[in-house]
Amino acid sequence: MATAISALTMSPAFAANKTATLAVSNMTCSACPITVKKALFGVYGVEKVAFNLDKREAAVTFDDGSTTVKALTKATEDAGYPSKIVVVRK
Repeated sequence: MATAISALTMSPAFAANKTATLAVSNMTCSACPITVKKALFGVYGVEKVAFNLDKREAAVTFDDGSTTVKALTKATEDAGYPSKIVVVRK
């Protein structure tokens, strides 16, 4: 019984998928999203990435029990594409 209780308290019971829209700097051509997408999928918990190149935005669906928005922006920055959070939705 104690094992079952400790397992429940250790798991992220309130983790949910969220979608963060990131304004991504330096995306100037149609090849840029490939690099950004690869960087974002390198973050554990990222499930989906979609781009709007005209707006220079990326919509990233992720498990908030596995990663954070800060980790997403760090990944794009490390790839040479600094980003800022536009909005986060559940």
